[in-house]
Parts: sequence; structure tokens; C-alpha cells
Amino acid sequence: MAPPPSSARADGPARGVPEQGVSAEQFLGAAGVARRSVGPAESTAASRAWWDADADDYQDEHGAFLGDDDFVWCPERLREQDARLLGAPDALRGARVLEVGCGAASCSRWLAGRGARVVGLDLSAGMLAHARAADRRTGAVVPLVQADAGALPFRDGSLDAAFSAFGALPFVADAAGVVREVARVLRPGAPWVFAVNHPMRWMFPDDPGPDGLTVSQSYFDRTPYAEVDDADRVVYVEHHRTLGDRVADVVGAGLVLERLVEPEWPEDLDEVWGQWSPLRGALFPGTAIFCCRRPGSAVA
Repeated sequence: MAPPPSSARADGPARGVPEQGVSAEQFLGAAGVARRSVGPAESTAASRAWWDADADDYQDEHGAFLGDDDFVWCPERLREQDARLLGAPDALRGARVLEVGCGAASCSRWLAGRGARVVGLDLSAGMLAHARAADRRTGAVVPLVQADAGALPFRDGSLDAAFSAFGALPFVADAAGVVREVARVLRPGAPWVFAVNHPMRWMFPDDPGPDGLTVSQSYFDRTPYAEVDDADRVVYVEHHRTLGDRVADVVGAGLVLERLVEPEWPEDLDEVWGQWSPLRGALFPGTAIFCCRRPGSAVA
């Protein structure tokens, strides 16, 4: 799972890895917020640089919550072993599965431990380095691919399932293109399940406290949130899609939406994760999980 960044939202052109104690914002020179269009190439470059720069801090802050070998869908702590959004425990044994935006690949590793043949894909070499480190700690090696989610390096109909826990989709300019790519590589009958920030959160400031309970912008304003450096170069970008947009992306790719899951905040969870908090979680959802499937029957 690779939910939103550990601190401010930011991404930028590749500039290496910061020294210890230097944040991604400092390293990439985040100087302010710009509300303007951000195209696919600019968005991809920003995301690759941000996650490379923020990978260490992200894992330091969230690694214990996510684990090396666990499948947590979201900050609300919904686990696949309980939710079974991809199917029954043995449904993916021997299946070819893709994780889109795998981060340190903890979800992939958990599935591999239950017999699935999983590949983890991520844009960031920094995040994939943490996946390799987790492989060494656990002894469970997951095949990894560094690639853009909008151009998946897999054959048509070659995969039995795909999923994403906050990977790629919130940060790409062409989310519909990513969904079409996923649909292309799935066999008939295969599931595609993805978790993203709940679209209604776009209306509120990214504040886990009381200030995050007041609407500050229109739900229908799809202008990306971007942080820029002094040269107006994007160092982080996040793209908003309404619920209707997400459904349209799924349907437009020829997939069937079977279920929309909005996890409730657990009563015993007091941890704050970025904008996620018990205060906000008790009042409105922070995560939306779309359970989709490519129509048709599996071909032997």
C-alpha cells in the first residue's frame, strides 16, 4: 500500500535522494502551491522524483503500520484477510496478480505467501528499494517492475487479478488511461480492486483536526493540487476525480463495478495518518475502494 505522502503533498523532476534529515519538500525545493493544469509528462516526472526523495521518510513513518508482509487497504486499517475484496483466501492461489503502485510491496508479499504469483509495479526506484529490503528481512522475494502505470509492460489478457492500495491513481493526470491499461491486461472474469482518497475529501483542507471539518473548495473543481519550486516547476501533484468520474473511468474501460466500499473508522484506532484521524473518520469517509471485474468467463 502506498497512501498519501508522509508530510505535504509533493513530487518533482528526478534530482536524487536527500541526505538524512532533509525532507523531500526541502530537497525538491517546494516553495508554494499552484492551482493549474498539470499534464501527464509533468505529473509523471514529479511523482517519480517525489517518491524517490520521500521513500525513506515515508517508510520510517508508516512502515510499522503497513508491515513487511501484510495487506492493509487504507489508513482505516481494513485488511484483505478480513474484507476479502479480491475473493476467498484460496481464490488467488496460483493466480497471476499485479499490484499497481506497490511501494514496499507488503500487500504483494502477503498474497505471495498465500500462493499467488504476484508482481509489484511502481514508478519510484526509491520505493522499490524498500521493497527489496523487505524481501531480505522476510525471505519472501516478490518480482518487481519499475514502470509507468499508464503503460503496463504486460500482454493483453495475461493477468488473473490486479489491485492498487493508494498506488498511482491519485497522482496521475490520466486516471482513465491507467484503468484502460489494467483492463487490457486482465483476462475475462478477472477482478480489479483499487483504493483511493475518498473524492469528498477534496472539499476539505488536509488537516486531521477541527480545521479539517470545514468545506474550503468545490467538490467539482478538478484543478490539480500542485506544489511548485521557485521556478514554477511541479514538485508534487495530486489529481481530483469525483465519484462519478471514477465510475466513468471503470465503465469506459469496459469493466463492471460490482461494489463500492467506504471503510468506517475503527473505534480502537487512535493513530493519525496525514489528514486521516479519528475525529474526521467518525464523521465522513476518507477512503473509497472500487471493486471491479472484467466481464466474461475465464478461459482455461
